[in-house]
Amino acid sequence: MRKNIIHFLICAMLLAFGFPAHAQQPTKIPRIGYLNANFPTTNPVRIEAIRQGLRELGYVEGKNIVIEWRYAEGKSIRLPALAAELVRLKVGVIVTSASVETRAAKEATSTIPIVMTNDNDPVGSGFVASLARPGGNITGLSTLAPELSGKRLELLKEIVPRLSNVAVLATSTQPGYAQSLKEMELAAAALKVKPQYLDVLVPKDIESAFRAASEARVDAALLLSSGVMTSQRRQVIELAVKSQLPASYPRAEFVEAGGLMTYGPNITDLSRRAATYVDKILKGAKPADLPVEQPKKFEFLINLKAAKQIGLTIPPNVLARADKVIK
Repeated sequence: MRKNIIHFLICAMLLAFGFPAHAQQPTKIPRIGYLNANFPTTNPVRIEAIRQGLRELGYVEGKNIVIEWRYAEGKSIRLPALAAELVRLKVGVIVTSASVETRAAKEATSTIPIVMTNDNDPVGSGFVASLARPGGNITGLSTLAPELSGKRLELLKEIVPRLSNVAVLATSTQPGYAQSLKEMELAAAALKVKPQYLDVLVPKDIESAFRAASEARVDAALLLSSGVMTSQRRQVIELAVKSQLPASYPRAEFVEAGGLMTYGPNITDLSRRAATYVDKILKGAKPADLPVEQPKKFEFLINLKAAKQIGLTIPPNVLARADKVIK
């Protein structure tokens, strides 16, 4: 009996000393990396959307999650070094803002999970084996919706009823180019609009493309998704105004910077939804098992200031359908 009492007391003492030591061990705070080719001020709304998405899932930056923000400040050549830096920090996940950042992260690691906030052709870019089964360390969200190029041409025809010739500015090396072009051609044939294709491979091609469009006396311009033109969007918008061309752009950033109109995926929403992938991965899910999501929310934006600059009146029925009108 006495031996049992002594044994009980020893166990109690061990528990008394051991439990506090165990309880005092600090909880490991998850660390994620964010890779962006631009400046922090280029698109703060998208950055805030990621923070919002994380907050909705219970993550508060600096409290129970650490975010290592890395910006190339407009110099894409810096991305490989920034990606390598995130790998050295042993972050749990790398979030990328677009295709060029995803490629840099992919080349830096094949083990750390990578979450894309948007990519217009993840399969064509070689990031995933398929949308349903990514198969590697990359997953996330895609803007793949080639049918939008046709829809955008339809809206352009509503705004410019006389439309018979349209300049199509695109980058033929851009992932998803062939699919978008096919959809746009189907719409052009149905609308009896003749497209003139102008390839923009590097920034210096932008001015010559608009010059060619003016010489051909096209009625409007339609820009397909292009990293080259997105990075030089202010120049693109200025040239469109100078040429007095109604133009439809592939992303909201163009319209917010002074472009006429856009119809496409809500990139801010995609950034917010990327947080769900981060959450699942931090809880043990593998990127290979998480299907890539395609856009679910689209937006139609019109800039009335831009319309006024080129003497264009937007029909009331078109304005009524816009999600946002910039006055």
